[in-house]
Formats: sequence, structure tokens, C-alpha cells
Amino acid sequence: MTVLGNDAAILGLVSETGGQHSTEQSAAWFTRAQRVLAGGISSSARSSTTGDKPYPLYIARGHGSRIWDADDNQFIDFLLSYGSLPLGHADAGICEAVRNQLELGTMYGTCNTTEVELAEQICHMVPCAELVRFANSGSEAICGAIRAARGFTGRNKILKFEGHYHGWVDVLAVSNRPGVKESGPLEAPNSVAHSRGIPATVVEDVVIAPWNDVAALKSILNSHEGQMAAIIVEPVVANNACTLPQPAFLQLLRDECTQRGIILIFDEIVTGFRLAPGGGGAQEAFGVVPDLAVYSKAIGGGFPISAFAGGRAVMQPIAENTVKHGGTYNGNPISAAAALQTLRTLARPGAIQRMLQTGQALIEEIRRSSHDFGVTCVVHGVGSMFQVVFGLDKPAVQYRDLHAADMKRYGAFRHSLLEQGVHANSSGLACWFTSSAHTQTDVEYTVQAIRRAMRSIA
Repeated sequence: MTVLGNDAAILGLVSETGGQHSTEQSAAWFTRAQRVLAGGISSSARSSTTGDKPYPLYIARGHGSRIWDADDNQFIDFLLSYGSLPLGHADAGICEAVRNQLELGTMYGTCNTTEVELAEQICHMVPCAELVRFANSGSEAICGAIRAARGFTGRNKILKFEGHYHGWVDVLAVSNRPGVKESGPLEAPNSVAHSRGIPATVVEDVVIAPWNDVAALKSILNSHEGQMAAIIVEPVVANNACTLPQPAFLQLLRDECTQRGIILIFDEIVTGFRLAPGGGGAQEAFGVVPDLAVYSKAIGGGFPISAFAGGRAVMQPIAENTVKHGGTYNGNPISAAAALQTLRTLARPGAIQRMLQTGQALIEEIRRSSHDFGVTCVVHGVGSMFQVVFGLDKPAVQYRDLHAADMKRYGAFRHSLLEQGVHANSSGLACWFTSSAHTQTDVEYTVQAIRRAMRSIA
């Protein structure tokens, strides 16, 4: 097993002699967790297994681009807490900012100066942002943006796209990943509750459209003329294999919303502050400015914070308190300090560009090695967030294209990487993420690991 740089620890789950490193501590922690946590986990997304073993890895620590599990196995991390760590683990600047704030207090229950500075920084970086409101998770901020849109327009219905994910709460947990039989016709998909426990009355207010289908979109909007409060979109569909918008599709959405008096919402929870060199996310990358945008993940650098932001007119009912929005922890000084340091760092010349370049090198190797070993796959996304989809010979355009994806082959590919010390998302329909902490050595090692993994599944 190759050792990176001056590291003393061997990466991965396979020893130099070919034998397995132990993961018995992860197994023990999972047994313990099942006694007190529902399912042994705190989020449905963490139910993945460690290769062929029926328990997840328990991570004990992280630094820079690396993480170590409870058995001290070391990995280069391309999960990065689902994109929440654009500067990597335990960034020195973030740690210092948080330590300084801890000495001043953790919560006041009042306004604080750091949240103002943070809002100013967001308005400086985000094209649509004139006014900002903070929350604590992506799902919370989505709820705030939807309420703002409904309050501004006086309408109830929301249009979302099949396969797009906008949080787990009832308001938009509809048709995230519907099955083939329940999806309905492509030109007018069914609205399908994401799980039991979501009221039918909520589902009825969410209208579903196919992604990248101009004719279907216009037909659906025409059939609900005067009823739509908002169209919400993941500009890059992070939660379904980083499927990209077709050329001019986002501009079409902008034009349709403007003409029909509908609020356009970009869900930039994943794309925000990592998709374009200036930090403007999808708005900067695609040159389309929405009415509202929602942020979480990268904004906090690993601390829980989210925001929704938009033009002054659509945010004014929030400002006047005629549309209610609250939360005890909103803009709390600890998370605000971490976020302010994160965004100031990302605003420096070259910071996000390094993330994009790191990922592009990995994308190119996936494409090269898949060609060399005759493995059918495509890569969706951009350098700082991407996914490889096996079984497709051309990029997906809509959610239903992904039904043909070979999830077993992705699982084998990901497990081979894990054994080599490369930690990526266990879901074949989610993303790899890069950070400014990934080094050239990390890239060189991962390129070799990708090639070995692709050979192993050929």
C-alpha cells in the first residue's frame, strides 16, 4: 500500500500484505448505537455499510483532506460531510474564529454583530442577494424561502422537478426519487410523497415537472396558470448524480417566471460557494439570477447554518414581519463566525478555482480509465461536485434516465476505492466533493486508485 507524503499511517482498509485492516471498533460502535438511536443512526443518509459489512464506518477525527475511523484507518475524503467542508477538516482559520467567539459567548438570544458582517459578505458574493435571513439547516431555509414566495404572491402551488431534492420536511418532500411504477406519465408526472407520514394535502400543492423538458414545462405552467407561487430548482441536480441543466434551460425558467409572475428559487444548498470561481454558485456559473436562493452546506465550513436570500421586494414581507420567520438559533454567533471566516477565505483569488481543478483531474481520470478498460459510464457535474454513473453511454437529461444506472457496479467501484483509502459517497446517485485542502499528492494518489478500481470492475 502506498503511503502519501510523510504520513506514517497506511491509507485504507487493506494492509501492505493484502490482508484486511480491522473495522471492529466501527462494528462495536454500531452495536452500541442501535440500543439508543433509531436504526443506530441520526440521518437516513447514514445507513450505508462499510463495503460488505452491515455497519457504517465511525469516523473519529479529520484534518485537512483526511479522515481517520475508530480503528485508525486513514482515508482521503471526497465526501466532505456532503459538501459542507470546502476548506477541509479542522481548517485553522475556522477553528481560530470559533475559539475566539467561544470566549465571548455561545448564544445571546438577541442580534449580534457577526451575523451582520456575514450577511454583508453574502450580499457581496451572491448576485440575487439584497436581503438575507439565516436559519440552521437546508430544510429550514427551504421552508423560509417557500413561505416568502407564497407570502409575496398570495398563491399556494409550488412547481418542482422530478428527482430534485429540497430537504426532508413535508413542504417539498415530494417526488425526490419515485419508483418507475408510481411516477406516472413523463409529460405530467405524479406528485409522490417521499415517505409515509406526509399529508396528502401537502402533496397536492406540489406540482411535478420533468427536468430539461421545455414543452412539458410550458404545458404544466399553462394548466396551472395563476396558481404557482414559485418554481424551485437544483441548478445542478446534486442528489441525483449531478445531472446538469441543458443549455438555456435555466434562462427559460427565468423568462417563464418573469412573464407569469412566479418566484424563481435556486436551491443552492449544494452548489453555493463551490460552483464558480467568484463564489456566486450556479448564478455566476450559468449567468441566470433567481428571485430567491437558499444556502447551507459549504456556507458554514462544517458548522450548522443556512440562509435564504433574495431581492429586496420579495424579501420585504419578511422584513416587515407580515410573513413570519423565526428561530432561536438563527444567525447564532458561533456558526456565524465560522461561516464568515469560510466565505472570506473562499472569496480569495484562486480558492474555489483550486477545488474545481482538483475535481477536474479526477473526472478526466475516470473517463480515461473507463475507456481504457472498456467500462461503460458517464461523469456528470463540474470539478468541485461530480458523480460517475455506470451503465449509461450518454449523460442523463432527466431523472428517469437514471433508472438504467448500474448501482451494483458503482458499489464495487466505491468499495475498491475505500479499500485503497479513498472515501467517496456510498450512494451512486449523490456527489463526490473537493476542497481547497486537497493537495497535489492527494490527487496523484487518487488518480492511481481510480485506475485500479476501474480495472477491478472491468
